[in-house]
Amino acid sequence: MSLESLNAMSATEAAEVLRTCCAADRWVEGMVAARPFADRDDLHSKAEALWPAMTERDWLAAFDAHPKIGDVKSLKAKYANTHALASGEQSSTAVASDDVLHRLKDGNDAYHEKFGFIFIVCATGKSADEMLALLEARLPNTREQEIENAGREQAKITHLRLDKLV
Repeated sequence: MSLESLNAMSATEAAEVLRTCCAADRWVEGMVAARPFADRDDLHSKAEALWPAMTERDWLAAFDAHPKIGDVKSLKAKYANTHALASGEQSSTAVASDDVLHRLKDGNDAYHEKFGFIFIVCATGKSADEMLALLEARLPNTREQEIENAGREQAKITHLRLDKLV
């Protein structure tokens, strides 16, 4: 899609498209209202300008739109083949061991139980081992710290998705 077509969409159409980048209503509404975007830098700048106004509720809505990895089978599929996943947000640099996959599953479950939302990290280019290390490093944090950490990661993910969008 071109930036021009995003600018020309109705508010409803633009909201639907932008929601694929970040599902927080406040962010989507802000981006729709911020149109037209002069160029990609303007698009990113306006997206960035909306982050400080986001509340915990907004962040949780954004986090909730991400799929939760619920079992080792889905983790194996996710980290099975570097080449097949190379263009995806959650690509890895190596095939993950069963031990790492089980620890990721258990860590994701513990994270969700402790914080009430899934572990959010910009996974682009990170291996399963790196993801596990990040997850384990963040588990001791407070909920407040994790809302902030996950929000920063959500912003990175959103910028990547905006780049893919236009």
